[in-house]
Amino acid sequence: MTSYDHPTPTHGGPPGGTGRALRADARRNRARILQTAEAVFAAKGSAASTEEIAHKAGVGHGTVFRHFPTKEALLQAILEALADRLAEETRALVETGDPATAFFQFFTRMVEQSAEKKTVVDLLADAGIDVTAAKPIHALRQAIEELLANAQRAGTVREDVRVPEAMALIIGVCQASLHTSWGPDLQARTLAVVFDGLRPRHSR
Repeated sequence: MTSYDHPTPTHGGPPGGTGRALRADARRNRARILQTAEAVFAAKGSAASTEEIAHKAGVGHGTVFRHFPTKEALLQAILEALADRLAEETRALVETGDPATAFFQFFTRMVEQSAEKKTVVDLLADAGIDVTAAKPIHALRQAIEELLANAQRAGTVREDVRVPEAMALIIGVCQASLHTSWGPDLQARTLAVVFDGLRPRHSR
């Protein structure tokens, strides 16, 4: 694993500060570091430095190190935060979306956001991190299973489509969109063809 340069740790906090206030401050710092790191890695890939992340997050390099002792730990945390957000969005579609269209909405959103997510997942793969082992990934897969099942019950997705096929299509279209620099029109036309293939024959 790739370790950061070990900075001289700083101790203590504001005079008179309470433990609760310090914990809340630490949580805010961690969230800010993750948000900043996600954007910096997406823009610059593995060339991004922790010093740049610390500067843009408005914290010291030592603060980044205390939360994430290695770059792999930081990347893993970014993946889990991304997966958590995706799982929450997907769960919201399961609970409040139209069962007939929610699966297609999710598919479209994944393609639209593929570039950002692919950058981080590529970095994790390069670091040798097993992205499928993260708990949020399992939660996301479960939500996708429900979206697919709901669409099949509503009669908008073929009964013979299973989760592996659905995931293969999502991943394949996302990869194609990323590596061929699709514009919005081509993306929309391609999704229309894919969605037509997913629908039952009588509804095409």
